[in-house]
Amino acid sequence: MHGDQHVANPKDVPVLSAADLAMVLLVRADESRRAMPTVRFREIGTLIEELVRLGIQGVKVFASGDARDRNGSRGRAPDSLMACAIREIKSTHPSVIVMTETCLCSYTASGECHLTDQDGRPDLPASIEAIVEQAVAQAVAGADVVGPAAMLSGSVSCVRQALDDAGYPGVQIMPHLIFDSRLHDSYRQTMDAVPKSGESRIFQIDPAQPEVAVRVSLDFVNEGADMLLLEPALFCADMLVTLKQACAVQLAPFSVSGEYLKLRSEGDRLLIELFTMLKRSGADQIITYTAADIAKRLG
Repeated sequence: MHGDQHVANPKDVPVLSAADLAMVLLVRADESRRAMPTVRFREIGTLIEELVRLGIQGVKVFASGDARDRNGSRGRAPDSLMACAIREIKSTHPSVIVMTETCLCSYTASGECHLTDQDGRPDLPASIEAIVEQAVAQAVAGADVVGPAAMLSGSVSCVRQALDDAGYPGVQIMPHLIFDSRLHDSYRQTMDAVPKSGESRIFQIDPAQPEVAVRVSLDFVNEGADMLLLEPALFCADMLVTLKQACAVQLAPFSVSGEYLKLRSEGDRLLIELFTMLKRSGADQIITYTAADIAKRLG
C-alpha cells in the first residue's frame, strides 16, 4: 500500500441506527385492504409503544380524509383523523416527535394538492390559505413538525407567520421537495389521493431538472423552513450532497411507497444499504415505512 493512500478510520464510517429512522404512519378509518400497510386509530398507541422500545424517536403521519369537498375543509377540522391521531400519539408518548403531512390531496374531492377556481385553474392564494389553516390545526393538536407538501411558492412563509401568530413559534416546518415519480402511486391509491387530472402533480419537479430542485429548496429555506423532506429517497443522493453544502437545515429523505414495495421484496438488507448510503450522503433522518423492521435488524 502506498504511503499516501488514505485508510478509512472506522469512526468515519456512518453507522445506521434506529435513531436515524422515522416511521411512516398511514392512518385510515376504514378496514379495507390496501396496497400499503395502514394503521387504524385504535392501533396507534400499541404501535407507538413498540417504536419507542425499538429506539425510534419520530413518526411521519399521513391521514385519510373521512369527508371530502371542493375546499378540502375537513383537513383543518379540530376532530379530523389527523388531529385525533396526533393527540393519540402524544398522549401515548409525549417525547415522540410527530411530523405531519400538511396537504389537501386527502381532503379534496379531486384528489389534487391544490384548490381550483371556477375555471378549473389552480387557485394558489386559496390553496395556501387552506394549507395554513391545516398547519395551525395540526399544531393545536400537538404536532412538532408540519409538512407543507403541495410545493407551492410562498406557502412556507405563510405557514410560519400563521404558526407564530397562533402562539406556536416552536413548531417547525419541513416542506416536501418532491420529484415527479411513479414511485408515489401506491401511496396515492392507498390514501385515495389519485388526482383526477392525471398522474402528475403540476408543481412537482422534473427529475431531469436538479437545478430547479436546488432553487426551490433554497426558496423554502429563505421562507423559513427548518428542515427539508426529499422524495423519493432512492433518487435524492445527489440532492443531499448538494444541499448539505448549500444550506444549513436538516435534510430528511423519504423512502416512498414504491421503494417499499419494490425493495422490500429483496429483504431488509437492501434497504439498510440504501439508508446507509443516504446517511453517508448527508441525511439527518430517514423517513421510511420499514423503520420498525429495520430497527429490529439493527439491534
